[in-house]
Amino acid sequence: MTQCDWAKPPRRCSPLRIRLANRCCVTAQITIGHESSGKPVEFDIEELLATRLLVQGNSGSGKSHLLRRLLEESAGMVQQVVIDPEGDFPSLADEFGHVVIDGAAYSPGEIEALARRIREHRASVVLDLDGLEVEQQIRCAAQFLTALFDAPREHWYPALVVVDEAQMFAPAAAGEMAEDTRRMTLAAMTNLMCRGRKRGLAGVVATQRLAKLAKNVAAEASNFLMGRTFLDIDMIRAADLLGMERRQAERIRELERGHFLALGPAITRLPLAVKIGPVKTGHQARSEGLMALPDTAPADMAALLTTDLAADVAKAPPPPAPPPAPPVDEIEDSIARAEERQVEPRAEPVDTNVVATRIAQIISELAQEEGIAFQSASAQYQTFLTRCRRERLIGPMPDMRAFRRRFAVAGAGLEDLDEGLQARIMQLAGAVEEDLLGPFLVIAKAAHAGETQVDEAELARAYGTSSPGRIRRLLDHLERQGLVVVREDFGGDRTVMVPGLEPLAEG
Repeated sequence: MTQCDWAKPPRRCSPLRIRLANRCCVTAQITIGHESSGKPVEFDIEELLATRLLVQGNSGSGKSHLLRRLLEESAGMVQQVVIDPEGDFPSLADEFGHVVIDGAAYSPGEIEALARRIREHRASVVLDLDGLEVEQQIRCAAQFLTALFDAPREHWYPALVVVDEAQMFAPAAAGEMAEDTRRMTLAAMTNLMCRGRKRGLAGVVATQRLAKLAKNVAAEASNFLMGRTFLDIDMIRAADLLGMERRQAERIRELERGHFLALGPAITRLPLAVKIGPVKTGHQARSEGLMALPDTAPADMAALLTTDLAADVAKAPPPPAPPPAPPVDEIEDSIARAEERQVEPRAEPVDTNVVATRIAQIISELAQEEGIAFQSASAQYQTFLTRCRRERLIGPMPDMRAFRRRFAVAGAGLEDLDEGLQARIMQLAGAVEEDLLGPFLVIAKAAHAGETQVDEAELARAYGTSSPGRIRRLLDHLERQGLVVVREDFGGDRTVMVPGLEPLAEG
């Protein structure tokens, strides 16, 4: 074998080509399984990064086994990020060094910070969501995926992002989850599958039912591995994706466990039946199929179940005894004191003006904190309420919507302006969506001050992002709404103006 001439690289060279000492380049091919004839079926990981993968199969079809085989075989070639709602993949850490992140142990802000560090340091991780309730799993995964997607351009390294039970995170129809949660997770999954390629993210989604998976997520995959499924609607949709005729869909129902129909540029150009190969990790102690029952006579089994039952009950800690009922005269006294408190005025009446001033100060302090804009609106609101409770502030509290507006005003520094100008800017902001109010107010304040070139760092902070692409899309969206006018010169500098807002006169 001749050595490679590294001074003259091949026409197509990617980060996944492995350079070996004194040997030529080896393409990133793995063996995913075998055909019925025994011929190995190879998977091109380099091609997968550009074309994405959809895996479908009913429970028990071997879907998780397939994902594990894919992850194990490609572990040394590419960074891997696994979204694991069932706790199936932490065992990858023992054999391949993946870092297991317990989603229940971190706050939303910490989850997003972890995602940014994962992209920066190219760590292979498993996000274990097994300890969370379903809606918490969905929100945690959505924030994690969004932070991966919004990583700075210099951290756009190639990575496989494997999402198991994808129908949870990209539902085709509204279910029992809150509407804001559904919008958040759909946006995250759509970004991963539709726009993740340019950022180095290759989505691998696995679902039990195609009919429950959002079509715009499934449609972005070019590679398919279809396992056993029984419902007609899922079989027909799988057959359409594989380019098979409807009458051939019955073939999908007859697949055995661990057998899949494969199609796609990373695997094969024609539908191919594959038996997935063995894996090294997993739950070895899990019982699959039937086990022989214990050879115990009925009388002996009854004795095992009932003998010394009272002793087992005695070992358990007794439930706490209910508190004794207070005497009747004490109850009468407490009722009388409560009536007196209702009639008598408070010794120290609450000054609502003082409370309102302190609430405004807390919102202003919170808006200036580093990193607070990267948290979700609900997390910001909970932090605000916690601080108010800590100071025992009694009085009317702003609701979620009022808090978001006041938080945006404080973050943009509009409190420094006179009331008339504030009212004018807030009137112009009446048509702005709540999640875009903060950056719009930053633009409006700068426009009034006569600053035509927007400070993108301050705008990014108000928007809670570190992605220049999101800032560009934000300005494009505001311009389409008629809220701003953007002009970009040949040097790339952007001039931003707010129609209806007069700039501050000089001199």
